[in-house]
Amino acid sequence: MAAPASSALAGLQWFVCHAKPRCEKKFAALMTAERFEHYLPLIVSVRHYAQQTKKFTKPLFPGYVFACVPLEEKNRIYQQDLLARAIPVSDEATFLRQLADVKAIVASGYEVSVMPLFTIGRRVKIIGGPLYGLEGFIDDPTNPHGIVLSVDVLQQGLLVKVAVENLLALP
Repeated sequence: MAAPASSALAGLQWFVCHAKPRCEKKFAALMTAERFEHYLPLIVSVRHYAQQTKKFTKPLFPGYVFACVPLEEKNRIYQQDLLARAIPVSDEATFLRQLADVKAIVASGYEVSVMPLFTIGRRVKIIGGPLYGLEGFIDDPTNPHGIVLSVDVLQQGLLVKVAVENLLALP
């Protein structure tokens, strides 16, 4: 897809569209019907049940669809009550480069999963397991499975290995 140098010059704006729960595919169908450029990255998921295995496609980023909309027609994306909000993209060049990267990864066929982006010192809260509610910070983002819990009075920290799905980044 060759995008114009700037969509804003053409009266278009890219949005990260936050769809209502389980409405991503319906919203993408609306964007197709309206002939608005959009992208919903889908991946194949395999579920194993007692007697059978089922394959289905699901959104890579649950709840999100990327859409390029003419500014004067923005209200049309809300017409079927499928959208919670539309967040305008501020740095279009970076966004389009990252979107191209996502498309390449999805098209590659490699197994992919979404991980939270942790940085050194990022405060996190444990949201699952026996340590539920404890807060700490990321010591090493290359190994986000561990957080450091501070014991300030002793000027010490405890490194605890916690599954990344049990961590929530704090503001």
